[in-house]
Amino acid sequence: MDYIAALFPPAVMAVGFTLLIRTIIKTQGGANKYKEDAAVDAALAARAADEGDRPAERTA
Repeated sequence: MDYIAALFPPAVMAVGFTLLIRTIIKTQGGANKYKEDAAVDAALAARAADEGDRPAERTA
Protein backbone atom coordinates (compact mmCIF):
# COMPACT_ATOMS: atom_id res chain seq x y z
CA MET A 1 0.00 0.00 0.00
CA ASP A 2 2.94 2.35 0.44
CA TYR A 3 3.57 2.32 -3.30
CA ILE A 4 0.03 3.63 -3.92
CA ALA A 5 0.59 6.45 -1.44
CA ALA A 6 3.90 7.24 -3.14
CA LEU A 7 2.49 7.23 -6.69
CA PHE A 8 -0.80 9.03 -6.04
CA PRO A 9 0.49 12.66 -5.72
CA PRO A 10 2.63 12.54 -8.90
CA ALA A 11 -0.22 10.94 -10.82
CA VAL A 12 -2.65 13.63 -9.68
CA MET A 13 -0.16 16.35 -10.60
CA ALA A 14 0.40 14.79 -14.03
CA VAL A 15 -3.34 14.70 -14.73
CA GLY A 16 -3.75 18.27 -13.50
CA PHE A 17 -0.84 19.50 -15.59
CA THR A 18 -2.22 17.74 -18.66
CA LEU A 19 -5.62 19.36 -18.15
CA LEU A 20 -4.01 22.77 -17.63
CA ILE A 21 -2.00 22.51 -20.86
CA ARG A 22 -5.08 21.29 -22.72
CA THR A 23 -7.12 24.25 -21.45
CA ILE A 24 -4.40 26.72 -22.40
CA ILE A 25 -4.16 25.31 -25.91
CA LYS A 26 -7.93 25.25 -26.41
CA THR A 27 -8.40 28.86 -25.29
CA GLN A 28 -5.78 30.25 -27.67
CA GLY A 29 -7.27 31.97 -30.68
CA GLY A 30 -10.90 31.59 -31.50
CA ALA A 31 -13.55 34.29 -31.45
CA ASN A 32 -11.99 36.26 -28.59
CA LYS A 33 -8.50 36.42 -30.12
CA TYR A 34 -9.14 39.70 -31.93
CA LYS A 35 -10.73 41.31 -28.87
CA GLU A 36 -7.76 40.28 -26.73
CA ASP A 37 -5.29 41.55 -29.33
CA ALA A 38 -7.16 44.85 -29.60
CA ALA A 39 -7.17 45.26 -25.81
CA VAL A 40 -3.41 44.67 -25.63
CA ASP A 41 -2.77 47.04 -28.53
CA ALA A 42 -4.89 49.73 -26.86
CA ALA A 43 -3.07 49.31 -23.55
CA LEU A 44 0.33 49.51 -25.23
CA ALA A 45 -0.71 52.58 -27.22
CA ALA A 46 -1.99 54.28 -24.07
CA ARG A 47 1.24 53.53 -22.25
CA ALA A 48 3.34 54.80 -25.15
CA ALA A 49 1.27 57.98 -25.32
CA ASP A 50 1.62 58.48 -21.57
CA GLU A 51 5.38 58.02 -21.71
CA GLY A 52 5.62 60.36 -24.70
CA ASP A 53 4.05 63.24 -22.76
CA ARG A 54 6.87 63.53 -20.26
CA PRO A 55 10.64 63.48 -20.69
CA ALA A 56 12.39 60.20 -20.23
CA GLU A 57 13.65 59.59 -16.74
CA ARG A 58 16.99 57.87 -16.47
CA THR A 59 18.30 56.23 -13.38
CA ALA A 60 22.01 55.95 -12.90
